[in-house]
Amino acid sequence: MAVFIGGDLLPSGISAMVSEQRGNRDFLTQFVAPRLEEVRKNLGENYPEVFVIMGNDDGASLEQVMRDLDELGLWHYMHNRMIEFAGQNIFGYSFVPPTPFMLKDWERYDVSRFLEAGCIAPEEGIHSKSFTVEEVLYSTIEKDLKGLSNGMDMTQSIFLFHTPPYQTKLDRADLDGKCIEGVNLDLFVGSIAVRRFIERRQPLLTLHGHVHESARLTGSWQDEIGRTRMFSAAHDGPELAVVYFDPGRVDLARRELKGDVG
Repeated sequence: MAVFIGGDLLPSGISAMVSEQRGNRDFLTQFVAPRLEEVRKNLGENYPEVFVIMGNDDGASLEQVMRDLDELGLWHYMHNRMIEFAGQNIFGYSFVPPTPFMLKDWERYDVSRFLEAGCIAPEEGIHSKSFTVEEVLYSTIEKDLKGLSNGMDMTQSIFLFHTPPYQTKLDRADLDGKCIEGVNLDLFVGSIAVRRFIERRQPLLTLHGHVHESARLTGSWQDEIGRTRMFSAAHDGPELAVVYFDPGRVDLARRELKGDVG
């Protein structure tokens, strides 16, 4: 059994804009880690493999803490990484295209240095850790995905993305009727690079988050491109959204909302 956590894990994006991030660090070391330890103790050999990435609301300065929990065997920190598990190649990738938000740790130009109306450029926002000029200005999601997949066969691969692909049921934002300086805002905010990657490489399954309101607006938490099924656990209500799936029967996947975790 495996659990996939697709980012926006930490409680406060605002604290990610300062270098210490004490509250978020404590959340990982004093809340998340002890509870995972407890679950592992209770379940023993039935403890699931946990695959996790960070999202654009999570400060990258805490990546080392994420890796520390990986070293403890509590989860697999998956950003820009591949692990083989149960006959599938599991990939993780955190970056999203530029947004209107100030924290830029996990924002990257998509296929070029084009910037949508209302968005703030990655180099003009705030970072909680140091990045090179090359990374911020000239790296793209498209280049990253090419390097990550490295020509591998994708037919039995599962990708854990934070961003959804562009113009799908998973990336519809609540931007109806909004414009900036006379320019109507695009209602779809996902990644063109991720969409092209799925179209060309056709992985078995892709998992997404980021656009919390998409399922409410489109009425669907899943979509498909060719043979690739795409699921999102993003949710803008007080409940926890959980998607259950069997890689051998992705057509039978279901999503449940669990209680009020607000």
